[in-house]
Amino acid sequence: MTTPETPNGVVHRNIKTPQSEEISGPAAGNRNNVSDEDLRQWQKHAQRVKEKVLEQVQVQLSDLLDQALTKTVESFTQTQPTFNGKTTNKSAPRSQRTDDGKVFVARPSLLDELFEINHIRTIYHMFIAVLLMFCLSTLAVDYIDQGRIVLEFDLLFFAFGKLGTVVWAWAVMFFYTLLVPYLTLVIWGSLYNTCPSKLGLSLGTGLILSAVQTYVLGLFPIFVVVQYQLPPASRFIVILEQIRFLMKSYSFIRETAPVIMRNTPKEGESPRFPSLSSYLYFLFCPTLIYRESYPRNTHIRWKYVGITTGMIFGCLFYTYFIMVRLCVPVFRPETKQPFTKRTMVLAVFHSILPGIMLLLLCFFAFLHCWLNLFGELLRFADRMFYKDWWNSTSFANYYRTWNVVVHDWLYQYGYRDFLWLSKRKFRTAAMLSVFIVSAVVHEYALAMGFGFFYPVMFFLFAIFGVVFNFAMNDKRQSPVFNVVMWACLFLGQGVQVCLYSQEWYAQIHCPRTEVRAPHTCAC
Repeated sequence: MTTPETPNGVVHRNIKTPQSEEISGPAAGNRNNVSDEDLRQWQKHAQRVKEKVLEQVQVQLSDLLDQALTKTVESFTQTQPTFNGKTTNKSAPRSQRTDDGKVFVARPSLLDELFEINHIRTIYHMFIAVLLMFCLSTLAVDYIDQGRIVLEFDLLFFAFGKLGTVVWAWAVMFFYTLLVPYLTLVIWGSLYNTCPSKLGLSLGTGLILSAVQTYVLGLFPIFVVVQYQLPPASRFIVILEQIRFLMKSYSFIRETAPVIMRNTPKEGESPRFPSLSSYLYFLFCPTLIYRESYPRNTHIRWKYVGITTGMIFGCLFYTYFIMVRLCVPVFRPETKQPFTKRTMVLAVFHSILPGIMLLLLCFFAFLHCWLNLFGELLRFADRMFYKDWWNSTSFANYYRTWNVVVHDWLYQYGYRDFLWLSKRKFRTAAMLSVFIVSAVVHEYALAMGFGFFYPVMFFLFAIFGVVFNFAMNDKRQSPVFNVVMWACLFLGQGVQVCLYSQEWYAQIHCPRTEVRAPHTCAC
């Protein structure tokens, strides 16, 4: 059979042209418009999904790379050279290997990575907007009350008063910490291998150095703070630098002395000591664990230095406005009124907002800005000064990640050494001892900084902190426990701000000659 042909010779297989012509009118145009609109919506949706996926992949990939780099460095540092060029035996006990412990790896701070994400940077912008609102509120109140704009930072000038005394006191502590521990180590190390009584030499040197440390880094800062009646911020500078120099000098001796004791120089050779320049670098770099060398960056980012310095000053002004607008008007007594339970409860809950803001400001200003500033100026590459403590679902993880710099020191020289002395039998006792030492040091800093002993921090840290550490341990992974942790932080900061502020004004206005319980007088 043959197919019928048209006059033009074209074969017709589907004869539906009339139907197609019927829908080629306005309906087809509407359908095309709808399809185009749907396509644009899908393109926008796909772009948003792409951005979210890339952000999540970036964060997870960064974490994986950090873990891989840490494991790689740990595997390579199993045979790290010591001061005199000898290598550490991989099969040696853990307590005899100088590379065991903190491993320094080049990595940025977590917030620097998070600020590259638009959503996180927006939260940072919100805090800046709140600071601007504080400024406008202060200016408006001053204009209404006095008829003119008054921008006086009298509280800041008071808190940082007598800076000249702070500078020379710091210089004394710095030059002592730089010269005395180093020279003591050199003299002791030079005599150690030739002295017949190594134990007597070590004990005698240790006792003498401890006595000198007690007088210069122990009693001298206290004398300066009390004798010269320094204001609060200046007090904190002296006391915190005292604690820092003590921790740094201890780490230097603790890390270098065992190496000298283990490695006997060959006949005719003198023992090799760490250079003074490496110790000087350690005194300024943002870590409390001594190493002869650290990972370094290739150059200094001066733009980053300028921005970080500006953020530090911004945090100072932020703290000033919080104190002036949220704390001083509440706790400064205008009239004498009886103290009641209702007043106390309201004061605690009113202090929660300024308390948590001060906590976040202290974290951002010191652990992020201040440490990154010195890290950038010294090209110190390991910027893991903190971890994601805000995601913690347990207080055990919070304590480990809030301040990694101090945690490393406490773990290295407190927890681990306690386990070594007890032959790894009393882990709970080791943990409790670290908590007690940390609570005592925190309370000492606050007592010297405020000028009175009021152990609120000690009880919150040593009692409630220990209880929460065991009750909310690492087994708690539910997001509910993150809410619980933040609620406890809110309440704890409110209690501290409330009680310390009340005691501050009680010390000023209440008669000191009377025997009284704290806050019971009408002041």
